[in-house]
Amino acid sequence: MQKHLNNSQNDNADEVVVIGGGPAGLMAAETLASQGLAVSLYDAMPSVGRKFLMAGKGGMNLTHSEDSVSFMTRYAGREVVLSPMISQFNASALRNWAAGLGIETYVGSSGRVFPVDMKAAPLLRAWLHRLRTQGVRFHMRHRWLGWRDAQTLVFATPEGEVQRSARATVLALGGGSWARLGSDGAWVETLRQRGIAVADLLAANCGFDVGWTTFFQERFAGHPLLTVAARVKDSGLPMRKGQFVMTASGVEGSLVYALSAALRDQLHANGQAVLELDLLPDTPLQKVISDIQHPRGSRSLSSHLKSRLRLDALKMSLLHECLQKCDFEQPQLLAQAIKCLPLKLTAVRPIDEAISSAGGVCFEGLSASLMAQQHPGLFFAGEMLDWEAPTGGYLLTACMASGKQAAQGVIDWLASNK
Repeated sequence: MQKHLNNSQNDNADEVVVIGGGPAGLMAAETLASQGLAVSLYDAMPSVGRKFLMAGKGGMNLTHSEDSVSFMTRYAGREVVLSPMISQFNASALRNWAAGLGIETYVGSSGRVFPVDMKAAPLLRAWLHRLRTQGVRFHMRHRWLGWRDAQTLVFATPEGEVQRSARATVLALGGGSWARLGSDGAWVETLRQRGIAVADLLAANCGFDVGWTTFFQERFAGHPLLTVAARVKDSGLPMRKGQFVMTASGVEGSLVYALSAALRDQLHANGQAVLELDLLPDTPLQKVISDIQHPRGSRSLSSHLKSRLRLDALKMSLLHECLQKCDFEQPQLLAQAIKCLPLKLTAVRPIDEAISSAGGVCFEGLSASLMAQQHPGLFFAGEMLDWEAPTGGYLLTACMASGKQAAQGVIDWLASNK
């Protein structure tokens, strides 16, 4: 699909360089080229959009349809700085943009927005066709190494080191997750050496270790835990309904990802975190107590709970993982555990396994247009900025909105520095 993207270039004076071929970089390139600017995009990988395509394998979740106020709460701690750019390229604007590429979208039952065909590849093909038509020049297998001087960018290529100069540069290099797809965080030290403040990269939308017994690990790894609610103990966050998956080492999945920032921060601060689970979120505590106390005759407690409360084998085994044997003999205690089971998490899974990352270039050192205050003409976009969000379309929306914001910053800056 992208085998023709290695365009040649005979001069070293691009007007604008974009480094990074993910959604933020592509959106920046599109916005710049639409204003008639000469744009060259560089990426270390053989083709662009690799993480974008991987994320779309399970269904390309483009954005979310919820109201704007609720939408912005998903960027906890970064609502103020992200709100202006997302308001300019919100979920509605993103859907209109996709429609302009011939990609029809729909809103799923969860409120998430998907292409009708659920695929990422057709959208990326149409997007790249538009960019080529606009004159964007692509340079693959160009790994950015830093600067030779204030204006000269240095790249490693299969043919050796090359240098390029630019009037303005947009860095959209991604975060620190999925290194095999290009987001390896190698840029962190390069920027710090240039005096740009960068917060440490941390795993986000990630899994956690638990330390299962051998029996549980062998029996339930890969099994989904359905119809539950969860919250992070002592976080002040409410219970959230959803589902997640047991892994060989612990837990992962959508409900865990939604709580991962609070869980990660507790683990870093205290060495452990507790995920409180309501195994029967639609059943009141008193009903659980009543059903446990109901005469069970000759049936085992396990059979009794399965019959009365519809507790499946996975939920029963979770109770055995977290409780003492004597706890099952106390109906009140057992009922309370079913409604609020403390699952102790021992570690965050490695960042390279995470869907995304937190940390990155600090907003405090950037202008509203995402330009480095101490380095005029240098702009940032996407996941390499210091923000995070849960899955559900929020990540992609913010990446593309920031790419558009950085590009508009370039346009305005060039216009004022002719």
